[in-house]
Amino acid sequence: MADYTAPVPVPGRNMGLADPRIEARSKVTGSLLYASDTPVANPAYAYLVTSAVALGTIRGFDLAAAKALPGVIDIFTHENLPKRTDVKFAGEGGYVSNSHDPLGSADVVHDGQIVAVVVAETYEIARDAANRIGVDYAVQTPSATLTSRGTTTDDAAKVAKGWKDKEAGNFARAWEKAAVTVEADYSTPTQHHNPIELFTTTAVWHGDELTLYEPSQFVWNLKNGVARNLDMPVDKVTVVNPFVGGAFGSKGMMTQRTGIIARIAKIVGRPVKLVATRDQSYTIATYRAETSHHIKLGADKNGRLTALSHDGWELTSRNDPYKVGGTEATTQMYAIPDVTSKVRLVRADRNTPGFMRSPPEIPYMFALECAIDELAEKCGIDPVEFRRMNDTQKSPITGERFTSRHLVECFDAGAKAFGWSRRGAVGAMRDGDWLVGWGTAATCYPANTMPATARVRLSPDGHARVQIAAHDVGTGATTIMGQIAAEAFGIPLANVTVEMGDSRLPPGPVAGGSQTTASGGSAVKAACDKVIAKFGNRLPTGDALVAAFKKLNVGVVEEYAEWAPPKSKGGVARLYEGQMSGGAEGEEKPLLAFAYGAEFVEVHVHARTKEIRVPRITGAFAAGRIMNPRTARSQLMGGLIWGISSAIHEATEIDPKRARYVNDNLSEYLIPVNADIRQVEVIMLSETDDQVPMGAKGIGELGNVGTNAAIANAVYHATGKRIRDLPITIDKLIA
Repeated sequence: MADYTAPVPVPGRNMGLADPRIEARSKVTGSLLYASDTPVANPAYAYLVTSAVALGTIRGFDLAAAKALPGVIDIFTHENLPKRTDVKFAGEGGYVSNSHDPLGSADVVHDGQIVAVVVAETYEIARDAANRIGVDYAVQTPSATLTSRGTTTDDAAKVAKGWKDKEAGNFARAWEKAAVTVEADYSTPTQHHNPIELFTTTAVWHGDELTLYEPSQFVWNLKNGVARNLDMPVDKVTVVNPFVGGAFGSKGMMTQRTGIIARIAKIVGRPVKLVATRDQSYTIATYRAETSHHIKLGADKNGRLTALSHDGWELTSRNDPYKVGGTEATTQMYAIPDVTSKVRLVRADRNTPGFMRSPPEIPYMFALECAIDELAEKCGIDPVEFRRMNDTQKSPITGERFTSRHLVECFDAGAKAFGWSRRGAVGAMRDGDWLVGWGTAATCYPANTMPATARVRLSPDGHARVQIAAHDVGTGATTIMGQIAAEAFGIPLANVTVEMGDSRLPPGPVAGGSQTTASGGSAVKAACDKVIAKFGNRLPTGDALVAAFKKLNVGVVEEYAEWAPPKSKGGVARLYEGQMSGGAEGEEKPLLAFAYGAEFVEVHVHARTKEIRVPRITGAFAAGRIMNPRTARSQLMGGLIWGISSAIHEATEIDPKRARYVNDNLSEYLIPVNADIRQVEVIMLSETDDQVPMGAKGIGELGNVGTNAAIANAVYHATGKRIRDLPITIDKLIA
């Protein structure tokens, strides 16, 4: 096994080169342009006015003081902005993350809804004017959280497109016969992405053609969505976004601001630039929905799992049935013959949730992996051994075999590196005034893919250009696409130029679901193969390559390729329509493929103050072919750190009476700082899976699944106290 504690990991078997990011110098020197950095001629500046109430009706505006400010160009509200074409919620086949048009009527349906837009000659004037606007509301009483009065609850299977609750065997009978049982409730809070790059839109019209500079995880989705929103031809819209300064799911779907700013730019007759504030990003974009879970887990007297019931409740908005649905993972995690599950959506007066790194797995696996730990203890079996006993190579729901599954090997490698064999009894380990606990949990993430296209050009001098409208959201995707071409052509990575994030390029997959490498990489590889085919399926080098070009009588060889998952039908056509999924009515199920891992954490809890520290964490992962161990290690390390954040730091506080976010800033929304993170060890197992595209499984979201459960289990091991509601805070340990 390679040494992954080194700054630059040494590749193991079935791994690519640990090349540095090809855009790294541009990023650290500041020469790389993000969306709002792009210069445009004579821009006007927009500033949003957002609602001070969560539910009600706007009775009127006082705009006099704002309009009197020199430099104000115009102020737009629902009273004077032309209406847009209706666009459906993305989860129902549309494009927007929230289907409520904020400037479409006087209705206010959530806190921080856009109610007006000021356009001025400078950002400072626009902000000043926005703060002078008065809004008169007829206020109604909102429902804020899962447990608030006035919410309504729906079965996800009835209202969320494509969702089916997972069932197998006869749970009721198995539960009745189980020798050892755990029945418990768990919960996870609302969390917000907080990417460093804010939510921005710059709209520029050239006649009837629109160019947008906006951070996006899927420019072809945004291109199609804006065209639909403005009722204009798709080929008249261009979206440019080469690099994204963090997203984590928040920039995966079109938001209403884009169409609003584009319409305003058309009206004022000049480019308009919007940079929303940090607090506004909490309400004009998406977030991780809060969830609650009821778990019933049963085993026989020997510790073999026999029964699982997983009921989940998820918060969503009144208007959109956004679904998390993490029972897809939990019901297939272990060899449990009798399973039942149900997902419910609780509608409240909040903005619609959305994707947030490992959207389904983070909250649902927390509940399952804590319950597994509780049941292992009841059975008197070590938590690692308990998981080994109940491992499976096939789905309990369908009976289908996983393409590959090396979860036990991950636990073996992680336990050895962590020193798990030295783990003492509950409450028995101390370091001075600190109680010490060791905990573990499993992680998994599906090996997602979707259709992709790419264009590759090769020159006689052995230089290549790769073009794909996929995205680098900080993961190193630009480097990976370049490495795939370099490997295919047998040329140095330095000889490859990669262009991404521009809707003028062939469409690539959404930068979500940890699928860019497998999907976009497959399209790039297919295009490279078509180039090589021009030379008789064997690419010459050096002078022979120059001679081969002369023989072909061409200056360059350029090929375009389309790729779709093996069982996909019509996926590329839907990709050009900006659809995120390659799924079609009647389409066969995708491969049953997951990446797996095992995570081990040590926590210290102060015996008197109950302060919590996480001095070390180890993660061992099996994710197919690792294309670049350097960027992969960074992704997995970042995931583990985010997992620590998820367990003991992060929660968006909500005013229960007013349904408003309280800590909507980086000074009060807690995330780990350097002092919180000490030793993080990443182990990547060599795994070969020939059934998945490129042999690769996603890693971007794998690392932070299960970490919160491992920490909760470690806190119990230290203190003897089970904390089932995240985040784990001092007050919960004192109570």
